[in-house]
Amino acid sequence: MSTTTVTAPVQDVQSDGHIPLRSHLRHTGALVRRNLLWIRQDPESMADALLMPIIFTLLFVFVFGGSIGQATGGGQDGYVQYVIPGMIAMMSMTLSQGVGTGFSQDFNSGVMDRFRSLPIGRGSVLFAKISVELVRMLFATTVLMIVAVLVGFDIDNWPGLFAAVGLATLFASSIMWVFLTLGVIMKSAQSVQAMGFLVLFPLQFGSSIFAPTQSMPGWLQTFTDYNPLSTLADAARGLMVGGPVAHDLWVTVGWSLAITAVMAPVAIHKFRTKS
Repeated sequence: MSTTTVTAPVQDVQSDGHIPLRSHLRHTGALVRRNLLWIRQDPESMADALLMPIIFTLLFVFVFGGSIGQATGGGQDGYVQYVIPGMIAMMSMTLSQGVGTGFSQDFNSGVMDRFRSLPIGRGSVLFAKISVELVRMLFATTVLMIVAVLVGFDIDNWPGLFAAVGLATLFASSIMWVFLTLGVIMKSAQSVQAMGFLVLFPLQFGSSIFAPTQSMPGWLQTFTDYNPLSTLADAARGLMVGGPVAHDLWVTVGWSLAITAVMAPVAIHKFRTKS
């Protein structure tokens, strides 16, 4: 009499707690390389990182720069100095959305099922996604600064520029945990994108990114005071062109750490338990 052995599909072979840190780093590095190779094979995936900073810079400088600059007393040249640091903050938020849509697409295509059947740390998959999206954000920021110089932005403080980009990178990494969670719990990339726009638009336009907040209604000024994009934009402005820095910098760092502390465990848990 013969017996038949049935082997169940392998899922969650090892939990993150059973994998050494060195293995976590090795897994993350391998997945980062996989994602970068995918971008190399599909360069069109970098189109938003290339075109968005160009289009937004030209749009706000040449369409709105004259009127807003005149209203603030600095003219178009003064507006360039004002808006470019704010746009670094905008890039950190806008491009963070891509990590959620990409994650959702990987689930729907079956790629994540393969990853979850391997003996790798579940957190490694998420950290690799964030790392590659941060590379895309830094690429977009480089494009932004090239265009900014061409339209008249003066870089007089290089250490301040690098500090502003570092602060924006820290904030972007925290926001990506939010979009990773959306990428896990929502059924399609389109749903993630739609939800992202509902979050992005109020935060971006209800902030000091594109215009000073003094002329806004009182209730909206209250919102901008607590908006992390306002503090990020103002901190970047102070670091790059001069002005108060300390308060906005520490508030932005506080927001970044708080969002990461809350959303990173949620994203990892949702990823582990997704059926």
